[in-house]
Amino acid sequence: MVPTTAAERLAVGDSVQLWLCGNTDLAEQDALDLERRWLDERERATARRFVFDHDRSQYLVAHALVRRVLALHTGVAENQLGFWRSHRGRPFLEPPVGGWPYEDEGIDFNLSHTRGVNVIAVTSHRRIGVDVERLDREDVKTIDAVAEAFSPEEQQWLAGLPDAARRRGVLRLWTLKEAYAKARGLGLALPFDSFGFALDGERLRSFRPPRDDLAGRWQFVELEPMASTLLAAAVEVVGPDIPEVHLRTGFPWTPEAPLVLDMPVRADLEQPSRILR
Repeated sequence: MVPTTAAERLAVGDSVQLWLCGNTDLAEQDALDLERRWLDERERATARRFVFDHDRSQYLVAHALVRRVLALHTGVAENQLGFWRSHRGRPFLEPPVGGWPYEDEGIDFNLSHTRGVNVIAVTSHRRIGVDVERLDREDVKTIDAVAEAFSPEEQQWLAGLPDAARRRGVLRLWTLKEAYAKARGLGLALPFDSFGFALDGERLRSFRPPRDDLAGRWQFVELEPMASTLLAAAVEVVGPDIPEVHLRTGFPWTPEAPLVLDMPVRADLEQPSRILR
């Protein structure tokens, strides 16, 4: 195993850091070992409550990934990281005993996982939300039910798509909506028909926020980082600069150089951006 030291710290700066890790990227024995070494008692208790092994494995890989990535970005050892949750359950980093090894960067993070895939998004001095979904999911009835929760204009757009494209359209909208709601810290408490996205082919054309927010406050990025997998991130706008997106894959024992992507233009500018592949 590779220990975390202050010298390993990866500065976030103005970038958006995306870390994608499959369940198979961390060996089962390593996941169990990291559960003992890194996870706190609350996390270990949660892991014990899972009935199915694959659900327990997903949880352990996701939480080991969170601790490893945040350790790399803060210089705090994985087992020394603490978290607090908002009243709606959104997690935030707690300052460690004795303070941060470096000047507090105001790091924000968000975790999402779907069948066999985990992603954590990290940035600083801004809010971020992320969601990941598999296109090859088999619950077609659930997909149809999800679409019923969307705005009227989104449902109208979906109704005009052929069947093969409709599933992808539903999941694109779902990941964008989940990412935005998670960035706001509201989750499913935010009605999904109270805001909407206008999509044009593979491009996000515009964003209509709920009444208590502004479209210009957010930027969005869509990725298809691996086969049959969609990822969306909602990133709060801070200042005039457009942040870079850094994408890494695999479990980051020793992080490699990221794939650097340009953040698509803001949706409120009516200048379309495409899904990055």
